[in-house]
Amino acid sequence: MKSKFVLLILSLLCSAIEVNAQPAERVITPFDDNWSFYKGDAAGADKADYNDKAWRKVNVPHDWSIEGPYDQNNPTGRGGGYLPAGIGWYRKQFTLGKNFTGKQVTVEFDGVMAYSEVWINGHYLGKRPYGYISFVYDLTPYIYYDKPNVIAVKADNSNQPASRYYTGAGIYRHVRLVGTNPVHFTPWSVYIKTPVANAQKATVKIQAQIVNSTKAGSEYKVTTTIIDALGKTVSAAGGVKKVAAGQTADYSYEAQVSNPELWGIDKPVLYTAITRIMQGNKVVDDVKTTFGIRDAKFEAATGFWLNGKNIKIKGVCLHHDGGAVGAAVPLGIWEQRFKQLKEVGVNGIRTSHNPVAPEFLDLCDRMGFLVMDETFDTWTAAKNNGEKGYNLNFTQWWERDTHDMVMRDRNHPSIVIYSVGNEIHDSLKDSAGFKKYRDQQNLIHQLDPGRPVTMALFRPNVSGVYANGFADMMDVVGQNYRENELIAAHEAHPNWKVIGTENTHVLNMWLALRDKPYMAGQFLWTGFDYLGEADWPETTNNQGLFDRAGNWKQQSLQRQSWWSDKPVVHLVRKSGNAGAGNWVADWTPEDISTYHESKVQVYSNCDEVELFLNGKSQGVKAKPANDAPREWDLTFEKGTIKAIGRNKGKEAAAEEFKTAGTPAKLLLTASQNKLSHNWDDVAIVRATLLDAAGNICTNADNLVKFAISGAGFIQAVDNGNIISHEPYQASERKVSRGSCVAILKAGDGAGNTTLKASVVGLPDASINLQVNK
Repeated sequence: MKSKFVLLILSLLCSAIEVNAQPAERVITPFDDNWSFYKGDAAGADKADYNDKAWRKVNVPHDWSIEGPYDQNNPTGRGGGYLPAGIGWYRKQFTLGKNFTGKQVTVEFDGVMAYSEVWINGHYLGKRPYGYISFVYDLTPYIYYDKPNVIAVKADNSNQPASRYYTGAGIYRHVRLVGTNPVHFTPWSVYIKTPVANAQKATVKIQAQIVNSTKAGSEYKVTTTIIDALGKTVSAAGGVKKVAAGQTADYSYEAQVSNPELWGIDKPVLYTAITRIMQGNKVVDDVKTTFGIRDAKFEAATGFWLNGKNIKIKGVCLHHDGGAVGAAVPLGIWEQRFKQLKEVGVNGIRTSHNPVAPEFLDLCDRMGFLVMDETFDTWTAAKNNGEKGYNLNFTQWWERDTHDMVMRDRNHPSIVIYSVGNEIHDSLKDSAGFKKYRDQQNLIHQLDPGRPVTMALFRPNVSGVYANGFADMMDVVGQNYRENELIAAHEAHPNWKVIGTENTHVLNMWLALRDKPYMAGQFLWTGFDYLGEADWPETTNNQGLFDRAGNWKQQSLQRQSWWSDKPVVHLVRKSGNAGAGNWVADWTPEDISTYHESKVQVYSNCDEVELFLNGKSQGVKAKPANDAPREWDLTFEKGTIKAIGRNKGKEAAAEEFKTAGTPAKLLLTASQNKLSHNWDDVAIVRATLLDAAGNICTNADNLVKFAISGAGFIQAVDNGNIISHEPYQASERKVSRGSCVAILKAGDGAGNTTLKASVVGLPDASINLQVNK
């Protein structure tokens, strides 16, 4: 058998180009457009002949809850950000193309919130309570190949409060149809890992499962061709088995890659594996898998290692909403947010506290983030403000949901650890609690051997998990907050691998990571402000490094001085007189007549900082050993404040603010000047109020009205204000801290699109973008 595998590998290497040129046999068709939607229950809407002509036409992903309105009496309460909940129905009529002839047809949903039920041509396919999970249904027994079909989806999140944070509602992620031959790969079964990965060589292990749905057994060859980032074939391997009719078969083989480019946080190089089923010389099925070659591990004494380098995981927790767009988040918004996180120095993301969209993880792969992939916020015990959440479904569904998440996600090089729970309130003091954790960890080990498992422990010295043997089961011991307890636990158990799973923005928590070699990393709460978990009139939790609209905040400015490798200088002052109020980044008090004493901080990683007020030096201060900010108490003067950071006596970075006058003009800037006809592509246009000298008017609250012409449209507007109840699906927004944003997407057609912004009493501003064909 060994010689047969060697001959097969040699033949694959010789014929890789020829095989690669053969047409794909798997048909994948986007299934997002032209759905009919009804908000509310609709008796009989599961039937194929139901009349839905009066329903609203939408494309998915679609989150109807974000459309509002905000209402303190909405049953979602503080957890759901006071946005509406209920039942939503989706229906779609479609006819299969000729390329589906003879195929088995499945539908793949990346996520439906929540308690989704699906019918095809009136036939019930199933139910998935967990709104964050991806799932697949086989349509083949009920599909029509020669006449129209009707698929119906019911999403029901009316049982509230169901979450401590905003979930959204509806088919809020992508959908696709997949056509395969009767012999095909089972869903998510192609599994690629790199047990050996260094600069000289890599061993790529491939596993796959195929099913033979025909009535005859036959010999099938499964092959994998590995292609580098430049499109060059660098290796190939495969295996042959006879598969009986109606049976599945598992394949496992290895390929070798010489001098591989390793995936890392600074250079996230990706490879592509094309895995095919061959019957003779015919391609029966094929799957494309993107993966990275890298070696990642946790060590008890030294923390986290990637490709032989000891690094700190500088992470953030992220909820799944995208602010103004709700839960249906175009990837372009995540890309913009990830760029800002990178600018701060962030290299890790915890998917708090649920499976994310698959393209979110693709982006983490491409941009070089280290991911903690998390399953659940609750097990069986409820949490306040989310009493009707996953705790009602854990016992029946945890195994299938965990299985489906890990199977879907395990090829991502960005994922370096799994988490099976956040601040779990179930008792962890007895055998039942031990078993719940052990069962989940064992299942993940079975599905994805080698990747460690943790959970975000809740008050471990109260629950007793550090003393009762529970923590000894964990691959990596994770704890939320209370860093001193985790430090003490490790020093009492130096064989434990430890990580901070949720941390605040204060200095001593950073020092716990900086100064303790065994601390593998930490995940700040949070990267961006998120909808929900707020008390009215607030609708948004504001603990993020950035607000909903992407504005920098005090904690992101300070964090950059700790985590960035580039020279950093940032100025902030207390907004109120004599140290009262919040830290703000400007030199424009709301009421200059009552603002006399200004407390100023400078966040910098430079050796020394000199502060100037209207050109006069206020002194030079060296970098504190504990990374604390440098502080000055100043008598306020209108004009210019400037901080200069120096390394080895030379200026390395600087920042200055000037006292702003009244608004005189409006400036529009865009995250990009081109848009494509891709649901995930957006341009974020920021409208900023400036005085006559070009200074930002941070105290302004003027209303900005937007108007768009050409081939684009406004998807949403926002300003990041956590107490604003203005609708997001609108064409106007008040500025907050001097700015607001409009999120643009491509509409019908191609060509120029112009966004005009107007403020009463000021000249209009406009910006042009190009919509590509």
